[in-house]
Amino acid sequence: MVEKNSLCPVCNQEGKLVKNITVNHMVFNEIKQKVGDTDYFLCINETCNIVYFNQEYDVKFNENEVKEPIWFKDDANPKYVCYCNKVAEEQVFDAVINKDAKNMKDIIRLTGAMKNGKCEIYNPLGKCCSPIVQEAIKKGLEIKENTK
Repeated sequence: MVEKNSLCPVCNQEGKLVKNITVNHMVFNEIKQKVGDTDYFLCINETCNIVYFNQEYDVKFNENEVKEPIWFKDDANPKYVCYCNKVAEEQVFDAVINKDAKNMKDIIRLTGAMKNGKCEIYNPLGKCCSPIVQEAIKKGLEIKENTK
């Protein structure tokens, strides 16, 4: 059963739990005092403007209140796959399509992704970006295969 507090107050989609340290780092300094000391949920709906929310304390932060574009949101530009090293999805695609990268090791070497991980504070999810990078590699390989 979905806990009511984990539902986005705007789109009603279930969010992903994110630690307070992540939210504190991601929002602009001018509004940090609103964060408090509780954990938040990240709205994973790509069309919803809300990024972080805490239903219990009636606090929410939208895309204009965070420092970085959220990679899975529709209007994210750039779409970072590695926030720690500012590696965008397009850079992974380029490495796969034009530089013959085939796996994570190649991407790390060619783009610098995942070299100095501080994901808890730099990644909007507060977790390692490895799955996101891996998904970008998969998409890049599909693009490459479809352009042959």
